[in-house]
Amino acid sequence: MHKNIAIVAGGDSSEYEVSLNSAKGLMGFIPDDYHKEVLLIRGKEWNVLRGEEKLPVDRNDFSFVDPEKGKVVFDYAYITIHGTPGENGIFEGYLRLMGIPFSTCDVLPSAMTFNKFACNNFLRSFGLNVAKSIVVRSGERVETAKVVEELGLPVFVKPSVGGSSYGVTKVKRAEDLQEAIKKAFAEGEEVLIEAFMEGIELTNGMYRTKTKECVFPVTEIATKNEFFDYEAKYLGKVDEITPARISDELAKRIQETTRKIYGLLGAHGIIRVDYIVGKGDVIKFLEVNTTPGMTTASIIPNALEKVGIDIREVMRDIIEDR
Repeated sequence: MHKNIAIVAGGDSSEYEVSLNSAKGLMGFIPDDYHKEVLLIRGKEWNVLRGEEKLPVDRNDFSFVDPEKGKVVFDYAYITIHGTPGENGIFEGYLRLMGIPFSTCDVLPSAMTFNKFACNNFLRSFGLNVAKSIVVRSGERVETAKVVEELGLPVFVKPSVGGSSYGVTKVKRAEDLQEAIKKAFAEGEEVLIEAFMEGIELTNGMYRTKTKECVFPVTEIATKNEFFDYEAKYLGKVDEITPARISDELAKRIQETTRKIYGLLGAHGIIRVDYIVGKGDVIKFLEVNTTPGMTTASIIPNALEKVGIDIREVMRDIIEDR
């Protein structure tokens, strides 16, 4: 059994505070027979947090010095950075070099799923229903008329990397498009413009180990906001309904789609896949999250609680699988 767990949080994106809240949640979710520490990464500073105290981490062997116990070497990393460097494969690459097991997907699937444009096109090649889109990279400009001609209105403009709906705008009027693109570029160097997909929003999580598979119930995301934005996700302006108010047949099809995506990506640990279901119960892929939120208010912990799955045993399954 792994002894010393680093709950790795922070990072260099707008989701920094969300990540810290996930770390607090994980401190409660991971069973107490593990020794757990929150490891905060911000730029080149890596520190173990002990209240207001910060204990520097030695990146040569992934250790820190405890004032009472002396040197402590971490032998497992539970990554809950939402954004770079923990969600895009960079930190996973460091752990691979060090031979330290970790909770998330490996380097390639982490990097690919972090880039929405790359992930969408990869999954489209396997027959998934994905919104038509245009990608705009730093230094490029796309004409408003071209976007309207190819994608229509409304469209969603979002950073191609990132999460928590930072930099995302639902654009209904052509004259608002360029400002939305500018807003998205504030979050990264690549912007995705997606055709609007009408329907209800559903989300579904799962994990798989060498000996078992657990596909979670489908959750319905019902918000009065324009979309599942930051306010809806973190300020309570949403109803998360588990199990979703859909037919058993549709729920099974969504769960099978999640299984397919998990396998195609070669995923590891908990992932959460978001969908839009339109007329005729057509399932449309929205995005995949390989480090879903783990606060006490997050979708995955709440969904598990509602159906009686012990999240502590889920944590143990994932930690002991590597």
